[in-house]
Amino acid sequence: MTKRTNPLDRFAKDLRAGTLEWIGLRSARKAPLTEVESVLAIGNRGLEGDHRVDKTPGSGRQVTLVSREFIEQTAHFLGVEAIAPSTLRRNLVVSRINLHALRHQRFSIGDALFEASALCHPCSRMETALGKGGVAAMLGHGGLCCRILKGGVITVGDSVEVEVPSTTRDLFEDEG
Repeated sequence: MTKRTNPLDRFAKDLRAGTLEWIGLRSARKAPLTEVESVLAIGNRGLEGDHRVDKTPGSGRQVTLVSREFIEQTAHFLGVEAIAPSTLRRNLVVSRINLHALRHQRFSIGDALFEASALCHPCSRMETALGKGGVAAMLGHGGLCCRILKGGVITVGDSVEVEVPSTTRDLFEDEG
């Protein structure tokens, strides 16, 4: 499983670990999110109990995540006190880690390994969920789409840690 080269890799090693604060699952595309304390992340598929697990295997949108800080920023732009995590329809809420620096990086949560792929842009439903200006308030703060590289159990309170690419060479690697 070779990770493609990313110019941000050299800075990712300096990201402080974050924390998984919230997990939400949707049984169907437009269904309300159900909050859970723990879930099985299924490699190359999605989160057990979430509708995305039955979508195209290998998709870069198996799991969506947003940071508590992005939620607070969106609330600030809307002039509201707080926004419930389920309102934004993301699967995971993390804190204390810069999501923009996490893009195209591999990271672990609990026993699972993820790779952040694309930005998770707000959809037009955010205008209804958050009120007029909801999409504009979320621009740049929608979070990330991720794929699950290695399955495992994740639990609220787990650490979110970047997997720094190895800089050591395999002793048996052909130098040819």
